[in-house]
Parts: sequence; C-alpha cells; structure tokens
Amino acid sequence: MNQRALPVCTVIVPCYNEGARLQSDQFHHFLEGHREIRILFVNDGSTDRTLAVLGEARRGFEDLIEILDKQPNGGKAEAVRLGMLAAIDSGVSYVGFWDADLATPLEAIPEFLTLLESNHQLQMVFGSRVRLLGRQVHRRALRHYPGRVFASVVSLILRLPIYDTQCGAKIFRVNSELRSVLVDPFLSRWVFDVEILARFIAMNHGDPSDLRDSIYEVPLMRWEDVAGSKLHSGDFLKASLDLLRIYRRYLAGGTAYRSGVTGAASAELDAAGRRALP
Repeated sequence: MNQRALPVCTVIVPCYNEGARLQSDQFHHFLEGHREIRILFVNDGSTDRTLAVLGEARRGFEDLIEILDKQPNGGKAEAVRLGMLAAIDSGVSYVGFWDADLATPLEAIPEFLTLLESNHQLQMVFGSRVRLLGRQVHRRALRHYPGRVFASVVSLILRLPIYDTQCGAKIFRVNSELRSVLVDPFLSRWVFDVEILARFIAMNHGDPSDLRDSIYEVPLMRWEDVAGSKLHSGDFLKASLDLLRIYRRYLAGGTAYRSGVTGAASAELDAAGRRALP
C-alpha cells in the first residue's frame, strides 16, 4: 500500500479489568497497517487477568505494543496521565488516549493525525459523538441526555463552544505546555479531560481564546456504546462535584496555573512500574 508515513504517535489505552473483553485482534489488525503508531497499554491495578492478556497481545508486536503496569489501581485519570508522560518522554511527536473497549474504532487515529499534520495551529484533535444521518453513533438515552446537560455546563464554565469533552478518543501535539499540564496528578478521576482544558486556560491567565483555534472536534463516523462500562449512575453526581472542584481550582480566581517539579513526574513513572513485558 502506498501510504504517506505519518509522524510517530503513541496512543495510551488505560485498562482496568479488561481481561474478558480486550479485542487484541482489532489492535493487531490496525497496527499491521499503521506501523508508525504505537500502543501503550496501562494496566491500572487490575484484579483479573488483564496483565496476562496484555502480555499475550504484545507477543509478536513487541515493537508496536508497550505495557505500563501501574500498581495499585488509581483510576483512569492517573493511568492516562502517567501513560502520556511516559510517551512524551520517549520523544514522540503526538500522543493521545483511546478507550480500551474501542467504542471509537482505531481507524479514526490516522484521520486525527492527518488533521494535526496539515494544520500546525492545531494542538489537539478530539472525537465528538454527534448523531447525524449517515453516521453510526449509537448511545443509550440514559447516558446521552445527562451527558448533553453535562457538556453544556462544561462549555459554559470553560467559555469554549466545545460539544463533547468526554469522548475517549483524543490526540495531542507534543510540546512543553502539554507536558506541564500533565506533571501534577489530576483532581478528578473521571472528568480529567475537562481538567486538562482548564489547566491550559489557567496557564493562559484564564483566557480560553487560544484554545478556540487550537482544538478541532471530529464528528465520528462510528461510535458504539459498548456493554461493560465502568461508569455507574452515581458517577454523574461525582463528575458534577469534580467539575465544581475544577472550576474553583483553575478558573474562578484567574490565577495562572503552574505545574509541579518535572522530576517528580519521572519518579511517579518509576514507581508505577514502567516496563515492557517479554
């Protein structure tokens, strides 16, 4: 296949008790056609066979699949943050994260990368779950409508016309600002996507105008509400409380965000057990 090589990208896939539903064959099929992309699975203290399943998935793809075994369980936010820091430290040009259930097909990643490569003003490309004619976006009503209320509140708080902050398909251009945003642990376990944007805004003294031109939302062609989600009904309340904490910490006072010491992040990665399994 004559395909223009894209810049190197590492995609973080956080995993917690995914041993029974990880679609290893889908990852293998994708990577066989996109060898410029790496997958970094982060095992977030799983109590099932996830780590063993990941080791099996890596066999034969050692140059394309890496594993970070993070113990103990610390939540999706920390799994993604530590994975992204590890990828950034490896020298990649782009880094992102993708949900392990592949609700968003992996085939969307090259589209995201092409957008970033063709427009150097863009710093982030996010998947957006917009149900339009001609697109296969299937989401349960009990999650869709509360999600739309939450998204509207987020848009108002961030002062950004963003449609979907919570889709688990995002790619970022690697730069010093992104690393600074990721150095400190997140306040939130679930709405860390919003916290990332809030930190960028706070770094710019509360002004969101730069983000308006640096984020591109892609209406996904396919998205499937996969059974076995770790989200529960009470998590909507928790997410709302986290959103309040994020607003108070980063946006209410107009104080510029300053990240912690870079060396602390490296120590965290070592403590998390960064390693490639044989």
